[in-house]
Amino acid sequence: MDNSLNESAYELLRRGEDLLQTRNPAQAAVVLERARRAAPDRSSIRETLGRAYFASGRYDRAAAEFEAVLELYPTSDYAHYCLSRCAEKLGDQRTARRHLRLAEAMGYKV
Repeated sequence: MDNSLNESAYELLRRGEDLLQTRNPAQAAVVLERARRAAPDRSSIRETLGRAYFASGRYDRAAAEFEAVLELYPTSDYAHYCLSRCAEKLGDQRTARRHLRLAEAMGYKV
């Protein structure tokens, strides 16, 4: 029996973080997508999945994950910063500036 099928959302998050840390963002995203399906309201999973998407160049998907984090926690300075980076990569300078200003106003050090 495959134990990976029985992994908890937390275990999947930890495995995804490890893959992201070892510079395997595409593999991390696959694992983290499973974690998101198991626990869609966990901002830590959504944030880490956003980082994995960003690192693998999937900026539109990354932006959607950071927007989901902000729906749960509108005062997340880090999510505002990450959303600003995604918008910048997608060529939306207005959104990038707005979220960067919000991140800085909330105390994020760029």
